[in-house]
Amino acid sequence: MNGAEVVGVSFAFLQNVDFWINVGVLATTYGVFSLGIQLNVGTTGIFNFGQAGFMAVGSYAMGVLVVKSGVSFWLALVAGIGVAVAAGLLVGLPSLRLRADYFAISTLAFSEIVRYVADNWDGLTGGNLGLFGYADAWSEASARIDGWLEHLGIAPHFLLPLLLVNLALFLGLAAFVALLVRSPWGRVLKAIREDEDAARALGKNTFVYKLQSLSIAAGLAAIAGYMLAINISILSPANFDPVLTAYGYVIVILGGLGSYLGVVFGSFFLIFMLEATRYLELPLSDARVAALRFMIVGAVLMALVVFRPQGIFGKREELTLRARG
Repeated sequence: MNGAEVVGVSFAFLQNVDFWINVGVLATTYGVFSLGIQLNVGTTGIFNFGQAGFMAVGSYAMGVLVVKSGVSFWLALVAGIGVAVAAGLLVGLPSLRLRADYFAISTLAFSEIVRYVADNWDGLTGGNLGLFGYADAWSEASARIDGWLEHLGIAPHFLLPLLLVNLALFLGLAAFVALLVRSPWGRVLKAIREDEDAARALGKNTFVYKLQSLSIAAGLAAIAGYMLAINISILSPANFDPVLTAYGYVIVILGGLGSYLGVVFGSFFLIFMLEATRYLELPLSDARVAALRFMIVGAVLMALVVFRPQGIFGKREELTLRARG
């Protein structure tokens, strides 16, 4: 064993540019996805477990419009966001009147309904065989970006154009949502999170504000869905498993409830851990190595909860306010 290998892990992958590009593409995708969860849970105080469902709705709307209806890819992106926002309104109108735990269950049920509909509606979504052929316009745009990078002396890499676009979108959306939360509208959301009855007593229509929060989160999920769809080049129901939403919650907890800088950090940290642990070199079966990867991530999360329960960028006083609420 040489100096580059310690306890069964080879660190040579850290010198691989493609590894970092892949981490960046996945982290920005999960980051945009998690911004919506942060807006719902960290800022508004509503527990949305259906974010993967909204992601699927937006992605499939885009894919179906391009492949089945011949709509322009760029126009379909906008339309898909609109469909996802409409889905957020449709889910929120009846379910946001429920108690918090029932609302969480109803959003999770919505997510599973979307996934099973996509799996069984073969004529529209391609079923478990998947839907593909929607990314031709992106391939052309990617080639143009590669050309610009070559003029700058940067060697072409397969996912580098997608990383650059994703990173710009992620940082831009994170800044936009953070500014939105600092506005009077965002302060009402925080008031709802801490004491909805008090916010209602001040004349605020808390139901409308929560519905707006859920709809914006659905739109963010659709954008994350586009990032995922372009990366994998095929839409399949298996890509929208509820575990995606669980990853989103992990990112929010890692970064800190209510912290949008925390979402940026948490997404990169989680994806780096998940991808780096793929390089474990142990005399175990693939299934056991995969289980060990998640045990390592779980141990890191447990340590974080014990030693810094507010998350990396969270504020302890906010946890105190929540406990009193």
